[in-house]
Amino acid sequence: MKTYKYPNKTEWAELVNRPELKKEILNQQVEEILKEVKNKGDKALYNFSEKFDGVALNSLVVSQKEIIDSIKLVPEELKEAIKTAYANIERFHNNQLRVEKEVETTPGVRCWRKSVAIEKVGLYIPGGSAPLFSTILMLGIPAKIAACKEIVICTPPGKDGKINPAILFTAQLVGISTIYKVGGAQAIAAMAYGTESIPQVYKIFGPGNQYVTKAKSIIQQDGVAIDMPAGPSEVLILTDESSNPSFVAADLLSQAEHGADSQVILLSNQKNMIEKCLLELESQLSSLPREDTAREALRNSKAILLENTSQCMEFSNLYAPEHLIISTKNAMTLKDEITNAGSVFIGKYSCESAGDYASGTNHTLPTNGFAKSYSGVSVDSFVKKITFQEMTKQGLLNIGKTIELMAEAEKLIAHKNAVSIRLKEINND
Repeated sequence: MKTYKYPNKTEWAELVNRPELKKEILNQQVEEILKEVKNKGDKALYNFSEKFDGVALNSLVVSQKEIIDSIKLVPEELKEAIKTAYANIERFHNNQLRVEKEVETTPGVRCWRKSVAIEKVGLYIPGGSAPLFSTILMLGIPAKIAACKEIVICTPPGKDGKINPAILFTAQLVGISTIYKVGGAQAIAAMAYGTESIPQVYKIFGPGNQYVTKAKSIIQQDGVAIDMPAGPSEVLILTDESSNPSFVAADLLSQAEHGADSQVILLSNQKNMIEKCLLELESQLSSLPREDTAREALRNSKAILLENTSQCMEFSNLYAPEHLIISTKNAMTLKDEITNAGSVFIGKYSCESAGDYASGTNHTLPTNGFAKSYSGVSVDSFVKKITFQEMTKQGLLNIGKTIELMAEAEKLIAHKNAVSIRLKEINND
């Protein structure tokens, strides 16, 4: 983890860059995968499973028997933990439901808006070395609250051709039984274009590595919506002299262990705090099962010493982190200065892991600076807003002249005529 001391603001633009594969290579590889799945369907998925996951599958579909058998393998204590998280996440997301009021914009002109669920949605659940069953809660619960009619899950199998039992238990708990054994960019392609086994969906959700994120960005061009560019995980932690180095180090590592392409940023106005955090980081690192992954991520990560807290907040807003932890003595007073962040954790006891699992907020968040323009997943992500309007005769009389003048000024005479012909009938009556 490289340390930067009092970098000039002219250097900040370079410092906020994320690690990434060479774009030309990444684009070419992902485009080839998408094309293969689009043209060859299930056959391509079986081939990619053998190539990338090292497993020869007999079926892409997770059977009901597999689900039932797997649920028995999940320890009761873990089941109870997942149920607790479920309750908190459901409570937070239920609060997002809103019924908007009808508005009479002009006498005789009524306008209103209604939320309608997206009928078919696909959820990508990362698996492999870190099966993220918690992501099913984060995506499945708001999808159910929104009342999506068809919800499918794609998740990569292990070397044994099976899906992690905790993933299947969580899916069953949420009420999703349509699950497929496919991961990576090929899973995104399958849900975007449809195959013999996997249905085409209207919107795709879920985090993933750079291949998954790139696939999501490409399939948008074919008319399939996505939640956001949610790629390799990241965290930025703001510290001062009051911070606890062991807490800070643990939070940095909790993101670094996600993947080699993850990035963590340590900001402080205290040189001694950075030094203490880095020492603690090394101490905790050696005890992690995913030490090698975390070490690789730390090579892409930075500790930055700035003049004061104000500069730290300015840098954070420029970086626009997926996760922002404010571990300072005046943490709550800084919240109003935040303009760009996916999810914020205030105070030294607010660990990022809480948001990942059980506090109730959603952990599917914008990365790579997209927190400047995107929000995290919510119930709104699973609905579309349809506007309605109804005009009486009096309503059209009240705004008709306005419409005619504007249409004529834009030289759209058919638009004007659509009003004029109605006004003529009204006036004749």
